[in-house]
Amino acid sequence: MTPILSLRHLCKTFRTAGHEVQALVDVSLDVAGGECLAIVGESGSGKSTLASLVLGLYPPTTGEILLEGRVLPATRTLVHRRAIQLVQQNPASALNPRRSIGASLRLALDVHGIGAPAERRSRVAALLADVGLSADLASRAPSALSGGQRQRVAIARALACGSRLVVLDEPTSALDVLVQAEVLRLLARLQAEHGLTYLFITHDLAVVRNIATRVAVFQRGRLVELAATEALFTDPRHPYTRRLMAAVPVITEEEKAMRDRLAWEDA
Repeated sequence: MTPILSLRHLCKTFRTAGHEVQALVDVSLDVAGGECLAIVGESGSGKSTLASLVLGLYPPTTGEILLEGRVLPATRTLVHRRAIQLVQQNPASALNPRRSIGASLRLALDVHGIGAPAERRSRVAALLADVGLSADLASRAPSALSGGQRQRVAIARALACGSRLVVLDEPTSALDVLVQAEVLRLLARLQAEHGLTYLFITHDLAVVRNIATRVAVFQRGRLVELAATEALFTDPRHPYTRRLMAAVPVITEEEKAMRDRLAWEDA
């Protein structure tokens, strides 16, 4: 089966103040339809650059990005932008404070011409219901909602276009732990119900274990390890991955023993 997303020898070099910085170096990987691939690594590892390239915010220096087997152009059309949607890290900045919640959701429908104009109000209500929010919130400003509610609205907006591929850029890092858990459960439910594929950008390995199918570990722009989530957590292979795993906050005795083992073996 053709992967929904493929990266082929992807490189990105930034030039600034007379210097070149390699943000991504020869990255190749596939994302299967219906999976959640987590992209992890420390700051500067290339995670956000990868997300930006997939979204078409800027072109790769070399290499190709394929969507369902077709090469995506450097300049994305409206059709391409509809196919890949984004949920940003900070729900407060993701929504226009001058637009009501309903207007923000309807804008996506208007831009992409989804549904008849007369049907779009009911579509907004259905989107809000899908993410566990009341239709009454459509008339409110983003500032009247909690952080968790705003992130649910941002997720609803990503669903508005019927996209199958959603890039989640640190979607829970601005939320407290309890709200994080609620949003992760919501994302898992929506993935199952709508057949969604997630590219989940995060530095939080504790979050990864709760949602990801596979994990791609990046270090200084290079893909250093790609494995199924459970395999990565129980038997990380690359030294950099092992250091990341050893730093994960301990929850169970089993995880504590693994952390101690990794720290001792890499000493």
